[in-house]
Amino acid sequence: QVQLVESGGGLVQAGGSLRLSCATSKIIFSLNVMGWYRQAPGKERELVADITSGGNTNYADSVKGRFTISRDNAKNTVYLQMNSLKPEDTAWYYCNARGGRFEFWGQGTQVTVSS
Repeated sequence: QVQLVESGGGLVQAGGSLRLSCATSKIIFSLNVMGWYRQAPGKERELVADITSGGNTNYADSVKGRFTISRDNAKNTVYLQMNSLKPEDTAWYYCNARGGRFEFWGQGTQVTVSS
């Protein structure tokens, strides 16, 4: 059963923008941290950005100044606005929710940035 539903991935040219969305249930959305991870071919999954229920954000150094994570509490949705995309941002992007001993993952959405 899919608990986190991502959307918004696709193919974009370098320098372009995409906005990823992750919709979930109210119960899962209430967990302490919502985040986005990515995994490129041949590489390990890495944290891109996360946001706490209180709105505190954290970003990987590689995306600081280009990506913005946000959450809409009314829609139980977390977003990742990605600007100035680079070919090295190409990866599968996964939504994550965690809190206490609970953790959930989405099925992922593919982002491809062409040079």
